[in-house]
This record gives sequence, structure tokens and C-alpha cells, in this order.
Amino acid sequence: MRYFYRLLILFLTFSVVSCSKTHQPYKLSENALAFIHGDSIKTWKIARRYNDDIRMNMGPCFLAYRQTFSADHSVMDNNMETRDCGTSLAGTWKLKKGPKGDPYIKISSPDIPQLLNTTKDYKYFKIHKLTEDTLKISFKHRQYGDKYRTITDILVREDLNIGDRYFHH
Repeated sequence: MRYFYRLLILFLTFSVVSCSKTHQPYKLSENALAFIHGDSIKTWKIARRYNDDIRMNMGPCFLAYRQTFSADHSVMDNNMETRDCGTSLAGTWKLKKGPKGDPYIKISSPDIPQLLNTTKDYKYFKIHKLTEDTLKISFKHRQYGDKYRTITDILVREDLNIGDRYFHH
């Protein structure tokens, strides 16, 4: 019986060690900057948004939302252009690497604390995918007191016509 338990422990240990994955950060292409800001300016719209892993309904504010990145590293959105959608963001952006090598877009603005419920005037957005047409990012967001959730946005070029943006469960 002892032999059985030793063998079981050895098997479980081997399984855990062999199944654990090493972290592989997303690698940006050489033309990542051009993907973000185009020739000089590029506007993105939200195609999908997830709160943790649950797809969110996108009402008028999300459907109208646009975020524009410029080659001069300025960034702004159009929130105030849509009725009752809140304050607009105006700031600067740059690419950064996290401690594990993951790529991030760091947006700095005095608007960040109010817009994203934080005390800092900057926010890091982890890049999961970046192509000419798609930018998939995630960030931690404090909701309902001190509960943090991961928000994941899949953004696409503004001029792309994609279906299923107005989603209901």
C-alpha cells in the first residue's frame, strides 16, 4: 500500500510539473507603432468588451466610442461628443514592457483618475494582440467598492464594418 501512495504522489507531482506552463509574453512586431497610430493618426472602435470573461452588452456610448492614437504620442477619445457618455480623455501614450516582458500601452492623463476610478494619472493596458486591424488589450478596473475585475477590449480600425457589436445575452 505504501508503494501505491508513493507512486501516486510521484505521478501527481510529475503531472503538475509537466502541465504547468511557462509564461510566454506576447511579442510585438517591428511595426507595432505604425499599427497603433497608422501613418500619423489612427482611430479605433470597440468591437467586443469583456468584464472578466463575460461578454458585455454595448449600449450607445460603447458603440459610439472612438479612441485616436497619434504618431506624436497623443491620445484622445470622443466621449463628450455623444450625449450622456461622460468626460473625454486627452493624454499621451507610450509602449512599455512589464516585469514579465509583456507589452503594455501606458496612457497618462489628468483625466484618468476620474474616468477609471483610480488615484494615479496613468493606466497600463496589456497588449494581447496587435495587427493593422485589431488591438486586443486588457486592464484591471476597480468596480463596486474594492472589487477588481479584468476588462478586455477588442478594438478594430474605425473604418472596418463588423457585425454583432450590439450584443444582448
